[in-house]
Formats: sequence, structure tokens, C-alpha cells
Amino acid sequence: MTDAPMPASLPHDGTDAEARPVFAEERRILGLAASTWPGILAPLAIGILALLGWEAIVRIKDIPHYVLPGPLLIAKTLVLDWETLSGSLWITLRITFAALVAAVTLGVALAILFTQSKWLEKSLFPYAVVLQVTPVVSIAPLIIIWVGDINLSLLICAWLVAFFPILSNTILGLNSADHNLVNLFQLYRASRSQTLRHLRLPAALPYFLAGLKISGGLALIGAVVAEFVAGSGGSASGLAYRILESGYQLRIPRMFAALIMISASGIAIFLITSWIAHLFLRRWHESAIRREN
Repeated sequence: MTDAPMPASLPHDGTDAEARPVFAEERRILGLAASTWPGILAPLAIGILALLGWEAIVRIKDIPHYVLPGPLLIAKTLVLDWETLSGSLWITLRITFAALVAAVTLGVALAILFTQSKWLEKSLFPYAVVLQVTPVVSIAPLIIIWVGDINLSLLICAWLVAFFPILSNTILGLNSADHNLVNLFQLYRASRSQTLRHLRLPAALPYFLAGLKISGGLALIGAVVAEFVAGSGGSASGLAYRILESGYQLRIPRMFAALIMISASGIAIFLITSWIAHLFLRRWHESAIRREN
């Protein structure tokens, strides 16, 4: 008895490789996916229309420049006073980034310490909450008096504002590790340091990065508020003092130019921290994975 001959081809239901839908690669324009351009162009168009309307109202109403300058005059002032304003911007940004680095370093370290010792967390975390809910503008004069050094005082004030989101978000992330995986690590007798390194820290990364985006802007706000309270003049002064100085001298276009530089710096900090978060999460976290639908 011989085996029956095998059929030349197996029947199929039309779902083989040739019949499966193939997603076409998304078209790119100037290096960016075509779907990202509406999110860029729409806010840009609204901003341009707002600036044109602003300029038109100032010209039609003939509003004095010391009351409300137009965008063109502000841009001209920004160019003419760039040397002074850019130096002040660098001082403000230096305090901002130093405070953010200090907030990240101490916040992450304390978060790890708190999650390793619940007794320590219950003892010290309420004081972190007290620092968060106390307005920095109310304690900045005391810090300036006690510390003495104006730059260190500004750094401490900015750090106080930026510290809590890093601490609270990192604690939440470290405690959000899957309990089933925690039990698995315990089953295989992993040490606390191994569990922290291979399970809790990766689980906390999205939460930490979310806190980083919040703290970046708060560090800038804290630095500007502390500069307002300090009111220190001279060549080594930040943008907040330039705003006060312009107000005293009724140089309102210069005041607006300094405000625009602060706002642009905040937007840049947010974009940088968002890019860092996307860089770390794009390959594995649900919030950053690109989907076809």
C-alpha cells in the first residue's frame, strides 16, 4: 500500500501573506511624519493671527507704547537690547537648571530611601508636603536673610518649588511595580537591591519623567519669583530684575521682551523634557508607542 500523493498546494482562506493588508509607510515632510504637521501648523497659525490682531489694535486705537506696545516694537526692542537681556536670561536659566538638577538628585534619592523604609517615609514625607504647600514668595525673604549669598538663596527657592513633583511621582512609580512580579522576585529570592534595580526603577521611570516635565517649568517659575523677591540689581541680574527695572523706567517694550524670553524658555524646557521622556519610553511604554490606528 502506497501513501496517497500530497496535494500540490494546501487550500487557503485568502488570508495568506499575499492577501494580508500591508500598512504603507507614512509620508514624511522635512524629516517629520505628515501626521505631525497639523499639530505644529495649527498653533503656529493661531499665534500669527493673534500677533497680527494685536498689532492692528495697537495701530488703530493708537495706544501709547508705554501702555501696550505692539509686537513689532517688542521685536525691535528685543534685538536692540539683546546683549543685556541675553545675559540676564543666562543667569536665570543657570539658576533654573541647577535647581532642577538638585531637585532630581535629592528627589530620586529620597524616593528610593522612602520606599525602602516605610517608617522613614511616614516620618519625613509630611514635611515635604509642608514645603510644597508653603508659597515660596512668603519664605524667600527669610531664606535670603538666613543664607546671605544671593545666588545660593535663589537656587534654594527654585529647588523648593521643583523638588516635590520629582519626589512624589518617583515614590508613586516605585510603589506601582506589578505585585505579581514582586512576588516572583521574592520566590526566586532576589535581594532588595536586585528588585529595586530590575523591577521597581523601570516601573518608576514613566512616573519620574512625568514629574520631570512638571518640575522643569516649576524650577523656572521658582527662579523668577525668587529674583522678584530678592530684587538684586547690577550686571549679574536675572530677567525678573530686568522686568522690575523696565517697569520703574516705563520701558514697557523691554518689559514685554523679557516676558517673552521667559515664556520661550519655559516652552523650550517643556519640549526638552518631553523629548527626553519620549526617548526613554518610545520602545516599550504604552504612552509613547506609535500605533497604526
